[in-house]
Amino acid sequence: MNRTIKKTTSKAAILALALALSACAPLVRRTPAVGTPLAEVTARLGQPNAVYPAPDGGQVLEYRGQPMGQFQHMARIGPDGRLLSYDQVLTSENFARVEIGRWNKDDVLRHFGRPAEVSRERVDGDEVWSYRYKEKGVWDSLMNITFTKPGVVRRLENTADPVLDTRFKGV
Repeated sequence: MNRTIKKTTSKAAILALALALSACAPLVRRTPAVGTPLAEVTARLGQPNAVYPAPDGGQVLEYRGQPMGQFQHMARIGPDGRLLSYDQVLTSENFARVEIGRWNKDDVLRHFGRPAEVSRERVDGDEVWSYRYKEKGVWDSLMNITFTKPGVVRRLENTADPVLDTRFKGV
């Protein structure tokens, strides 16, 4: 009888695991191939959280991971309505591409989507957009992008994320 209980328990555990994994399947987005038409991209990935016009006539679809996630996916659609790329954009390498004094808020939105937090500097009132991300895939960080009053990038500053970095716990 003990053997029967063990077999039944094992089968129930396997069944529960299979059901749990199948329930998670809709949460895992399958990356569509480059060249996939827009309708199929949205059918596969779901409706984007925001859509931004691209300078070339295409569009950029934001799949939001902020405010608490450390990721943000952007699907770039060409003027022909087909997928050019689908990437997790909150990386040190991508932040390094920001052109200080040249990029504006629209450029930042097209490249990174909406930030986790928006604040103002106390001294001059410049607006700061903060993106939660894993710096170099390891450190819980915030990339802070400061804009001048006309909305042009003034500076980027990488800091530890006080919400997720364990060094700040209990402070």
